[in-house]
Amino acid sequence: MSRARDFANLAGSADVGGITGRNMIINGNMAVAQRGTSQTGITGGGYKKAPDRYNFNAVTAGTWTVSQSTTAPEGFPNSYKVECTTADASLAAGDVVRLRQRIEGQNLQQLKKGTSNAESVTLSFYVRSSKTGTYIVEITDQDNSRHIAKSYSITTADTWQYVSVTYDGDTTGSLDNDNAESLTVQFFLVAGSNFTSGTLATAWASQTTANRAVGQVNLADTVGNDWYITGIQMEIGEVATPFEHESFAETLRKCQRYYSRINSNGNYTRLAYTGYWASGNQANLMAIMPVPMRAAPAVDHTGTLNDYILVRGNGVNPPTTLPAFSRAGLTEDGDCMSATIIANSTGNGSTEGHAAQLTSPGGGATGIFLGLEAEL
Repeated sequence: MSRARDFANLAGSADVGGITGRNMIINGNMAVAQRGTSQTGITGGGYKKAPDRYNFNAVTAGTWTVSQSTTAPEGFPNSYKVECTTADASLAAGDVVRLRQRIEGQNLQQLKKGTSNAESVTLSFYVRSSKTGTYIVEITDQDNSRHIAKSYSITTADTWQYVSVTYDGDTTGSLDNDNAESLTVQFFLVAGSNFTSGTLATAWASQTTANRAVGQVNLADTVGNDWYITGIQMEIGEVATPFEHESFAETLRKCQRYYSRINSNGNYTRLAYTGYWASGNQANLMAIMPVPMRAAPAVDHTGTLNDYILVRGNGVNPPTTLPAFSRAGLTEDGDCMSATIIANSTGNGSTEGHAAQLTSPGGGATGIFLGLEAEL
């Protein structure tokens, strides 16, 4: 680890701001948080109101708050913060909490996995926690049910430290060249005995649950335990290089492949591109993606009909169904360029073929959004 840190210091900031494509992790500096900046009361998994591209997975182990935090080491804008708000000091066998990023196979072909020339990768990041001890970070091969795991130690509470770990190349099992999940990088925070009762899989092997997180501390054992991470970079080779900073716009563009949202400003904000009335009570609305999305998206939206207004030529209609995805305009390789959103209304005066638009209501309504999700 010290060799990697020395290399980074020698390299200095020569590539700061460069976009060279070394890093296989998206939003490694936690700059983009389209869904929001904080979510409380979490007891399950999914993509939360926190930095984009990170799936927070909690299984029956405490209650959590996650957020995009401004607590970060020098040179970084934000971190991903996890905080325990209800403790679980006595874990059941299947309990687990982890933060993970899933990566498309077509973005990983340079690893030459499954060949005699398989490349090693180095994962580096900045981390701090109120809970010292051993933590596990695992890479799983979803195409071939294989994994490799490494440990790192947080030695001083509430202090940023730099970590780098290297994983050997895997000569077994090639990765699919497609837009589905192939590798997952996951940071364990809690792990019951199902995940810790074997021997840590420090070399590539067939996935064995008992070997995934051996030695992992229990971040859920005390209310107020927290863990922060930022500057995550995964790159080919056995030495960590300085974090690959890129513009906010570039990071946002990468995140929008998986999730894109329009938020209301509280005053009749347009939430989808103008469409047309396909009948007297159904509006077809076209959403054009800011970038091609990974696949046909699902619609993510606020949960009440009162959050939406359907505009027609001579007035407005209250919708009677929440907006739903109908069909996608797909490219030859399956990426999604546009989507048709369906919204129904039984309001009067709608005429087939007339223009239609989906907006938020006026009067200062906030927290209203329409999102499209194509996450792995």
